[in-house]
Amino acid sequence: MHRPTSNAHEKLLRRLAEFRFQLRQFLLYSERAAAHAGVQPQQHQLLLQIAGKPTDALATIAYAAERLGLQHHSVVELVDRSVRERLIERGEDPKDARRVILTVTKKGRRVLDELSTDHATELSEMGPRLAQALHGIGTTKQKTRRTTARKRTERPKQQ
Repeated sequence: MHRPTSNAHEKLLRRLAEFRFQLRQFLLYSERAAAHAGVQPQQHQLLLQIAGKPTDALATIAYAAERLGLQHHSVVELVDRSVRERLIERGEDPKDARRVILTVTKKGRRVLDELSTDHATELSEMGPRLAQALHGIGTTKQKTRRTTARKRTERPKQQ
């Protein structure tokens, strides 16, 4: 049986759908820009994660896997491809020879700089739409959660 949904929940669904649409528009832009720059979208993301890592972090395979949401073996393949294309280099960790440290090459930096500039421009245009779509989701979610929690804690009617 289908339960009718509240106006607040319907509003939340519309906001989530719009936010997801706007986010996907940006991701599509990013994928096309990477292809235009001659790299695969995952290579662009790998370059970005290596170059944009916190100063106290090491750009290892494990670090890249976590940041990209990929399995270790998938990142190894991505790194292999990126090394062959001279976008990144592998180096040995002086403290632990078992660990590989990844660095961006000059070629990789040129590609990343171009893509980053383009992405910043696109985000300056898309940002307000993303922010608008995001606006109010948290407050609607909290209202919906309170209503749902209230319904769960209500005692069943005695017959």
